[in-house]
Amino acid sequence: MVVYEFYWHDLEKGYQLIGVLPERRKNSTRVNQESILNWAKHFFDKPLGISNIFFIPIAIHENTSRIFRPKPVFRIQKEI
Repeated sequence: MVVYEFYWHDLEKGYQLIGVLPERRKNSTRVNQESILNWAKHFFDKPLGISNIFFIPIAIHENTSRIFRPKPVFRIQKEI
């Protein structure tokens, strides 16, 4: 099972978890970043500013309920 953790970036408080929604669509071709963010906008109808919201897809094993989080990716920018 895939769930999405939604975070909001507040300039004063930093990143805050605003909710978790499970993916229930059977047709994976309908799942894209825009559809997931629209889904969040519908459920978390708060004046948060959709441009400040991001999500992380989390996999949960259906038999053991183990949670698999993606490894963080660190990008180092080179100075010019």
